[in-house]
Amino acid sequence: MRQFQQMNIYCANTADGILVSRDKLKSLQLLSKHKIGIPKTAFVRDKKDVLPAIERVGGAPVIIKLIEGTQGIGVLLAETQETAISIIELLQSQKQNVLIQKFVAESKGKDIRAFVVGDQVVAAIRRVAQGAEFRSNIHRGGKAENIKLTDEYREAAIKATQIMGLRVAGVDILESKAGPQILEVNSSPGLEGIEKSTGLDIAGSIVDYIAAQVDFPEIDIRQRLTVSRGYGVTEIQIPSGSKFENIEIGKTDLKDKGINILTLYRAGKAYPNPSDKKVLNAEDRVLCFGKIDLMRDLIPEKTKKRRTPRAKKLVTKIVGHSD
Repeated sequence: MRQFQQMNIYCANTADGILVSRDKLKSLQLLSKHKIGIPKTAFVRDKKDVLPAIERVGGAPVIIKLIEGTQGIGVLLAETQETAISIIELLQSQKQNVLIQKFVAESKGKDIRAFVVGDQVVAAIRRVAQGAEFRSNIHRGGKAENIKLTDEYREAAIKATQIMGLRVAGVDILESKAGPQILEVNSSPGLEGIEKSTGLDIAGSIVDYIAAQVDFPEIDIRQRLTVSRGYGVTEIQIPSGSKFENIEIGKTDLKDKGINILTLYRAGKAYPNPSDKKVLNAEDRVLCFGKIDLMRDLIPEKTKKRRTPRAKKLVTKIVGHSD
């Protein structure tokens, strides 16, 4: 990827983003870490893990997925526990590790494909499975209809794309009682089905986005801001009882210490470059740039996990030979 950048060739999606998005386990772990809604999921490697995994996701019916796969390939529905066990044993006999996922019954064979370009959802469709098929992929015969997403679903699609490190993606979302549940973030989404359903020139929007980036490119802020020794970017959570709780940003001593708040995260929303009048609340998360040691001091002692890296001497055993 760096070689391409040095050759002045813009790539909308990074190599790392593509690799992570294609690994269902890694991508779900990453989304879960950032509090994005996903169906309950368990990873199964050994036969003894199958029954506990099915119970953890809520029991049968369950969806069984291979770690890698596109267009619905390697996605199976097991109506009963016995069927699930048989399918998993068969896949494991072929050296395949699998995911067991909660079957979201209220989705009723439907899902949403949101097409994200940059920081916008440029198109969205609802895909509906046909006949006895539970997979709604258009490649599986699913029918699609043009829809307008609510703010909640639009923000979930954009956030999931950004978390993956992607700028162009097709985000598959289930409509559940708990709100949007991200199924997958596709780094190389097809255009034919969604362009036909919406009548929109999505390829053109991708070209326009890339052209705009070439003219005025985004930069990797973490990479650029960590050039100076001892400085970096980190995310800090404001704990309850902190000296920063219920205080305006401008009235704290952060700027005096050379610490700048780049983005404030609160209740699932992001506030870039927050003003000095913005009041900090408990459980807020702030993305900061400054001297690492000073930012580390902002973390209360009771929440710190102190572990000082020290290089210990190697113990060398001398083996002698007796005559």
